[in-house]
Amino acid sequence: MEHVPPPAEELARLDRELAELDARRAQLLTRRTWLLAALRPPAQTAAPGWNPSGWGAPPGAPAQPWGYVPKQPSAPRGAQNVLLTLGGLLLTIAAVAFTLVSWGSMGIGGRSAVLAVVTLGAMAAPAVLLRRGLAATAEALAALALVLTLLDVYAVHAVAAPDTDGLGFTAVASAVLAALWTAYGLALGKLRLPLPAAVVLAQWPLLFWAWAAGAPAPVVGWALLATAVLDGAIALWGKGAGVRVTACVGGSAMGFSALMVGLALSTTASGPLGAVAPGVLLLAAAAAALAGAWRAPKGFARTGGVVAGLAAVAAVGGVPASALPDGWRVLAYLLCGLALTGVVRAGVPRDAARGVLAASGAVVAGALVWALPALAAVLLGPVTLLSDVWAGSPEGFRSALGSTLPWAELAAAPVVLALVAGLLGAAYRWWPAVVRITAPLAAPRTADTGTPGAGAPGAPGAAGAGAPWPGWSGWSGAGAGARKRPASATLRGVTGAGAVALGWGAFLLAGSLLDVPYALAVAGETALVGGLLALAVRGTGGDRGATAVPVTALVAAVAGAVSVGVLALASEGASYAVFGALAALFAGAAVRAGAEVPRAVFAVAAVVWGTVLTGLAGRSLGLAPQETAPLVLVVPALTVLLGARLRRNPVALPVELTGALGALVAVGLAVSDAPFLALVLALCGVLAAGAAVRPERRPVAGYLAAALFVLATWVRLAASEVSFPEAYTLPVTVPALVVGVLRRRRDPEASSWTAYGPGLTATLLPSMAVAWTDTDWLRPLLLGVAALVITLLGARYRLQALLLLGGAVLALDGLHELAPYVVQVAGALPRWLPPALAGLLLLVVGATYEQRLRDARRLRDVLGRMR
Repeated sequence: MEHVPPPAEELARLDRELAELDARRAQLLTRRTWLLAALRPPAQTAAPGWNPSGWGAPPGAPAQPWGYVPKQPSAPRGAQNVLLTLGGLLLTIAAVAFTLVSWGSMGIGGRSAVLAVVTLGAMAAPAVLLRRGLAATAEALAALALVLTLLDVYAVHAVAAPDTDGLGFTAVASAVLAALWTAYGLALGKLRLPLPAAVVLAQWPLLFWAWAAGAPAPVVGWALLATAVLDGAIALWGKGAGVRVTACVGGSAMGFSALMVGLALSTTASGPLGAVAPGVLLLAAAAAALAGAWRAPKGFARTGGVVAGLAAVAAVGGVPASALPDGWRVLAYLLCGLALTGVVRAGVPRDAARGVLAASGAVVAGALVWALPALAAVLLGPVTLLSDVWAGSPEGFRSALGSTLPWAELAAAPVVLALVAGLLGAAYRWWPAVVRITAPLAAPRTADTGTPGAGAPGAPGAAGAGAPWPGWSGWSGAGAGARKRPASATLRGVTGAGAVALGWGAFLLAGSLLDVPYALAVAGETALVGGLLALAVRGTGGDRGATAVPVTALVAAVAGAVSVGVLALASEGASYAVFGALAALFAGAAVRAGAEVPRAVFAVAAVVWGTVLTGLAGRSLGLAPQETAPLVLVVPALTVLLGARLRRNPVALPVELTGALGALVAVGLAVSDAPFLALVLALCGVLAAGAAVRPERRPVAGYLAAALFVLATWVRLAASEVSFPEAYTLPVTVPALVVGVLRRRRDPEASSWTAYGPGLTATLLPSMAVAWTDTDWLRPLLLGVAALVITLLGARYRLQALLLLGGAVLALDGLHELAPYVVQVAGALPRWLPPALAGLLLLVVGATYEQRLRDARRLRDVLGRMR
């Protein structure tokens, strides 16, 4: 046998092993630090030889003993940069102070001499320093020279040209400084600051010139666009990463500003002619972005394609949109956005074309988002009818919605949804053709060239390739040997699902915008639900991802059913017609559905609509809510019978659970009237007992039936104001206990909860409830004695039900009797004593935590072994 040490010995052993592991880890980390130091180029290379440490030293590394940790050398470059930065900053502050404060005390000659000497010296010194290898010092002086040139410009304007226009002077000065620093940076190629500074200065000449000239907004937009184009050229062909990054940032800011100017002018144009000029500006921006995307790397190319596509849509769509009413302008932009899909055959580079397609998708998504408020109003608007059920049929569909949306400005919403739904449906129908057309954009890259190819090693179309290309989610090619990937089928399913959802929304919006009569709206929405159910039942089957279409149809059918059901509550006749039709439609769909999950959903929905019908019947009969409750139980009774018929069919459990929720609704309706509540609880107990006849439902339904019967009894006794419930409960408890004894004799392994639990509960719990409100001493005493006897019997015969029930009742009874004295004692104690006792208790529990935990586990095991 394997020896298992005591816990204390095992814990000590684990602690020793962990300490040894920590020591070994520290030793290895020390060795790793020495190796890293040895691999760095040493200041003085030692002669190669034997390593006294014993192992691992590279050739030429200084031999050090094991465990030696070399001192980390200081970072002279970092200290030097800090010193140079501080020095340059101090010189810059001094120059600014001199220019602003001491300038006026000098004559014109002194001023010129000081500026000329200091500026020329600061610009000439970096050349000398670079020849001597002091690059950091040269960078610091170049930064100082940059600040000095800016101060020179300020001084010249303040003294030599104070009357000139500030914006015009700034435009000229920034252009001159940009050219100067470009030449300076090219002359001293090792300096990193001048060229990015020149790029920053080049952002302002055209913009300040347009402002100085009082140019209109289109001219300002062209100035911004020209600056962005210059930045793009620098970003593509500039020298150094700093120059390119600066140009990218500046071009993005200037290009975005130009696009905003053009878009604002296009959307506020008074007519098509007024939208032409900003349209040209936006088209030029689109052409510039596409030209940049043509040559840019992958990520930048896609971004450029997106910008180009959006700018083109704003340019072309703005012209017809300016001539259309407000409710139809979005349609012009949507058509232009859909036209961008022609880029697939335009010969545009793949990454740029993907960006343009992303822009097309963004335009379509924006149009759909614009139509969402109207669709939400149609679906959720009928909720307002719940406050006044059967108030009368409204005149039109819109009046039933109770929405204040500007419907005239949403006139194009159903057209937008229908257009996109039609295109998605066509793509779903002719998916192979769509994939064949878009194959050039989705072609995989070869491993070495990064260009499309089907025969490259490892490519999906290569001979012998048995798995898709990593990250590839399309087709392997466009020829006869093309093979559809699982992701392509998923994408097709998503496309079909979008067509179903948008088509459904288009039909709903069309009825609201046309303001059809109320009866026609209700009938149309009900028929639409039927069509969606047919599509959900029929499905599409076949390839992977096709399940998205029936799932979307199912979700839309349920949402539409809820919406039309609430809409029908305005009229009594419409309510019966709609909910009856919905119950029939969903029941038929449950019968015809092939998959288990849709069938269960359809069956559950049919049960819900049937439950609503029973509630409507009670309202038609003029019954009060508590009087309607027994009528509502008709559907749960039918679900119990249907469950018995279905047996182990997967649909049976959801249907029965839905029926149970209907029974819970009936209990909620009857809760205000105790006699009716007792009746409803008893009827629910009968239904649970009927379900418990089946072996698969007996473990849950049996206990539930007993609990419901007991609860119904208690409620009935409370409603009758019975002050001595034992007269009614003991005649039930005694036979129940006798039956339990006989059951235990015949089956000693039977649980005590099954044998004695119902009988004991029937008396103990009502008596406990009455005892807590009884001011006399006799009932609590007798109840305590009975609970004590039951507890002792449970402990003697190891019966869990008797021990726990008797102990719980005994504890509650004792607490009830001791509560007044505990309150008095607590009131007499000092305020600080209860927290102190609580803290002391926590300390004791914490100090003996392991022992208490073992005691709790031992108690759990003892209880678990009881019957």
